[in-house]
Amino acid sequence: MSEPGEPTGNLGSEAAHWSAFLDYYRMTIAGAVTALPVAEQRTTRVPSGWTPIELLSHVLHMERRWFVWGFLGEDVADPWGDWTVEDPWDVAADPSARWQVADDVTAEGLAARLEEVGARTRGVLRDFPMEAAGAPGPRFPDGPPTLRWICQHVVHEYARHAGHLDIVVELGTA
Repeated sequence: MSEPGEPTGNLGSEAAHWSAFLDYYRMTIAGAVTALPVAEQRTTRVPSGWTPIELLSHVLHMERRWFVWGFLGEDVADPWGDWTVEDPWDVAADPSARWQVADDVTAEGLAARLEEVGARTRGVLRDFPMEAAGAPGPRFPDGPPTLRWICQHVVHEYARHAGHLDIVVELGTA
């Protein structure tokens, strides 16, 4: 799979702008992981121990946490399913806690699930104004942020992780 081009030019509305960049980062990360040999998808190259397939799982869960569980306020089965602990904000209780992917899960399967999450996100961006605050719920007990803020946060998280993945892929081919 070739790397997608970064969105440029007039992308339309603010929601269309965010949607295009989220699509770009989703495709960049999924494409990079699925292009790796299966053994490399599950090989760590960093001291923290994460693998490319675990990163793919993480961004899938991350986007779902922010838009479906956080903004829409919908119940999400196992919102922290990418972690080995129930509450990753309490990793001090278990320093070995990190991302996880079962042996029978494939990068292609995760990429397909990520695209499903992306479709939900595109629907949110189509159906809600950027100033809308998310629904109250367990994700944001002190009050949810606006859709605009969530978009900015998620794009930043994707960008950081895409950079991490670039380095890991480079280390694997060195």
